Amino acid sequence: MNHDPLRISAVSALPGQRLHLTFEDGWQADVNLSGWIENTRLFKPLQDAALFAQAKRGEWGEWGTSVVWVDDVIDMGADNLRHLATEQAGGIGHERLIHWLHDNQLTQEQGAQAIGVSRRMLCYYLRGAKPIPKTVWLACLGWQTASTDKRFALAA
Repeated sequence: MNHDPLRISAVSALPGQRLHLTFEDGWQADVNLSGWIENTRLFKPLQDAALFAQAKRGEWGEWGTSVVWVDDVIDMGADNLRHLATEQAGGIGHERLIHWLHDNQLTQEQGAQAIGVSRRMLCYYLRGAKPIPKTVWLACLGWQTASTDKRFALAA
């Protein structure tokens, strides 16, 4: 069985608009959604503690790809929740790398070469299967700076 790090196996609502999540790879984390609920019109109804407490694992196809409060109305993707939980725990969320590749118009092969990791390792990072070391994220930022500012251009 594949233990997908971007699929939720269990969810429970906690006080303070927080969720306790267990992902298929066994990683558990709490994620605070109070900022999202406060600032996103779609999530405003979740200010009602009784509604927030109804959080459940998305059962579409029994894949666990979301947390659902109101079917087809209020839900949040497991990949976004994994990213938020990672960031809130002080780590580097996988979505940062996705955006870095997109913003710099890099393929996975080009991105891996740019920061000095194998394409396979980059893929692990992109799908949340391995934690992203801060040194890897710093390499991304350094590469971006060097590629956009002639003063820091790297020799080809």
